[in-house]
Formats: sequence, structure tokens, C-alpha cells
Amino acid sequence: MHGEYKVPGGKLVTVDLEVEGGRIVDAHLAGDFFLEPDEALDDINGALNGLPGDASAEEITAAVRDGLREDAQLLGVTPEAVGVVVRRAVLGARDWRAYDWQILHPGPLSPREHVALDQVLTEEVGAGRRPATLRLWEWEETAVVLGSFQSVKNEVDQENLDKYGVQLVRRITGGGAMFMEAGSVVTYSLYVPSDLVHGMSFAESYAFLDSWVLDALHGLGINARYEPLNDIASPSGKIGGAAQKRLGSGAVLHHATLSYDIDGDRMTEVLRIGREKLSDKGTQSANKRVSPLRSQTGMERSAIIEHFKQTFVEHYGGTPGELTDEELARARELAQSKFASREWTHRVP
Repeated sequence: MHGEYKVPGGKLVTVDLEVEGGRIVDAHLAGDFFLEPDEALDDINGALNGLPGDASAEEITAAVRDGLREDAQLLGVTPEAVGVVVRRAVLGARDWRAYDWQILHPGPLSPREHVALDQVLTEEVGAGRRPATLRLWEWEETAVVLGSFQSVKNEVDQENLDKYGVQLVRRITGGGAMFMEAGSVVTYSLYVPSDLVHGMSFAESYAFLDSWVLDALHGLGINARYEPLNDIASPSGKIGGAAQKRLGSGAVLHHATLSYDIDGDRMTEVLRIGREKLSDKGTQSANKRVSPLRSQTGMERSAIIEHFKQTFVEHYGGTPGELTDEELARARELAQSKFASREWTHRVP
């Protein structure tokens, strides 16, 4: 069995092992990480051998930590990462490049069509009718997109929504509200088979699925980092956030929105950003909570998106694709029957 795991902000970790009689045997860890002293690698392999094949990531982590000598130093790898990569090997998790990625970047769609497409394309991947897919969003209307579990009255100012003609849309993933103006943010969605994230907790999969974006931002000169659970940040402030949903059909939806040139004043007029939210981010002003990509790069939004696509292809491969007529028709039907309905939008009043 073989497993691979790129530690967010760290190095690649791989493991080869066998399971015999319900126990892990012949485990060999490898990667481009650093260990001191060299014998620490033997400690880790020794801790893995003999563990139950169905040991949890937490149990594997504890065994590795207990098995390391006191003076061991690990750089670019952690006992937690070993736990993840071993579980990925046992569960048969696949690597990014095991998929024939398709990259979608259709023209502008309405906000409701975008959230409907997220449901449709995730279902299509789960059913095996669509390959693993990256989709970039384009739109020409302004909207607030609520997380699946957010309260309408607690999150938005309805009077100002009406005043400025801002649509209110609810997506199928959790997380916080997104203020989306045309040309103001960069949003992408990943639709992947669940075996890509086998062996990972939700928290670990967030950083894993956005690791290529951090590399893309680093390539633009932005010292970006991932802040648990789902924030992408830089020394200048928060850049964006991610959300995720796993379907029972065996597919995962993971999407993120990054600020490009957001109108902070308008955002604070239509969103109710409370003191608890601000204190959690360590700032007094909602306007200071976002650090647009435009101010940090000086680049056009379209150029940043092209850089993102190029980075993804360099990492994992991928070819340009198109939405099928059936997918688009289903999304437009859902946009009206579900995502435009008061029952869905105000399901948490």
C-alpha cells in the first residue's frame, strides 16, 4: 500500500506498507522533509510496524510521538502528518494526478446559477458522469451568498440589501457570508471524488485542497498562509475563506472566495459583522479584515485567474472543458425551483 500527503506549509510525505494479519508491517516512511538525528526515521518506522491496520490517525500520531527519541527534531513533517499519510495508504486514497482534471471557466452566470452549479457538478462527479473538476466563477451582479446554516436576520441588513439592489442567495456549504460584486473577488470550486481526501479530517482536507492556491499566491509575491479552519491570509490581513460539503454519493465540493478589490464600506452596510466576529480576527474594523489581491499585486483580476489556472495545471494537470447542456439546464432549473425560493433562502430566519 502506498500513500502520499503534502503537509500544508511543509513537505511531501510518503509511506509504503503492508497489512498482514490485521497489523501494519514493513512500513517505510519517505519524503523531502528533514529529521535529526537520522535514526529518528527508524523510530517512526518502528512505531508504525505492529499497529492495527484500522488504527485511527490519532492513534498513529500518538504511537509516532511516543516512539520518537527525546532529542528528535522534525522539520516539514509532524506526527500528525504521519497519521494522515498512513491512513491514506490503508484506505487507498488517490493522488491529485490520478485524475483527469477538467478546468471550467464559463462566462458570467447569475449568483443563483453559480450555487446551483455547485450542487449539480458535485452530484455529477459523485455519479461518475463528470471527471474531477476545477471551476472559476464569473458574474455581473452583486449578491450576498450566505452559508448553509447562517441566520438571515443576524447576517444581513435587509433594508440596505434592497437599497443597493443586492441579491440574497444561500449556498449548500457552511461557513460565513460572501459579499460578491462583479470583478471584486476571485471564486473557484473544486468537485472531487472523496477518495482524494481519504484519511483526512475535515480540517486537514481544507488546507490540503487549497495548498495549490497558496503556491499560486506565493508565485505572485504574496506570503500567504492557511489559518485553521478555513481562512487564507497574508501578513497584511485576510485574503479569503473556504467552505466544503461532502455528499453521500462519494463526492466533495470545496470552494473558496478571495478578495480582489472589495468595497469594504458597502460590505459593512449590507452585512452585520458583530463584535465576536471582529474579535476573533483580531481587528476593530471590518474594513481591515480583507486584504485585496489587487493592492498586493497590482495585477488585473483576469491575469490572477490565469495564473491560478496555470499553477493548478503545473501541479496536477488538467485540460479546458465546458459545461454540458444537461448540467447547465439542471442548474438553471434548480436556481429557480430551489435557490430562488424563500423556503430555501430563509430556511434559517
